[in-house]
Amino acid sequence: MASAIRLRILRLCLDGALTNKEIAARLGKDPASVLYHVRRLVRTGFLVPEPERRGARGAREVPYRATGKSWILDIVDDRGRKASGVAMFEAFLADVEAVGVENLSNLTRLGVRLTEQDRKEFARRLYELFDEFARREPDPDGQPWGLFFAAHPDPRPVETAVPGPAPRDTIEDDHPSTIEEDTIGGR
Repeated sequence: MASAIRLRILRLCLDGALTNKEIAARLGKDPASVLYHVRRLVRTGFLVPEPERRGARGAREVPYRATGKSWILDIVDDRGRKASGVAMFEAFLADVEAVGVENLSNLTRLGVRLTEQDRKEFARRLYELFDEFARREPDPDGQPWGLFFAAHPDPRPVETAVPGPAPRDTIEDDHPSTIEEDTIGGR
């Protein structure tokens, strides 16, 4: 699963089944190379084939749908080793490039100081929130949204701790789910 293209294929097939040709067209990739990844995803249970159909010229087409299995597992490389988040980050950047950076919503950059216990609590609570929304039945009237979150050690020196709220950089938009300025504080 340590492949940005496989993660993007899963996202494309999340709400509806797509054929290999449709997936390749949406990714701007060669159908033969996409088919390699589709077959790996089917073999590992991340995609399931739907009933075969005939295309416009009578060719056999197999649509594939994502199983949702990818939400609940760690990304591993081809040797079964836990992979870094590089594939997720590359998939995120490719998605942003596809929709345009001007269409990103709810951007927030926050610096905080956390104990290991606080960091674990923060991660647990965020996971619970992501999991709650991931497990909801999709609303047919809803718009598809992609979410990406990453926490990282801050390169600022530890000895510069200053009491008070943490500064944050935020870009607000007019989307109804916009986080209001006073809902997130820092330490």
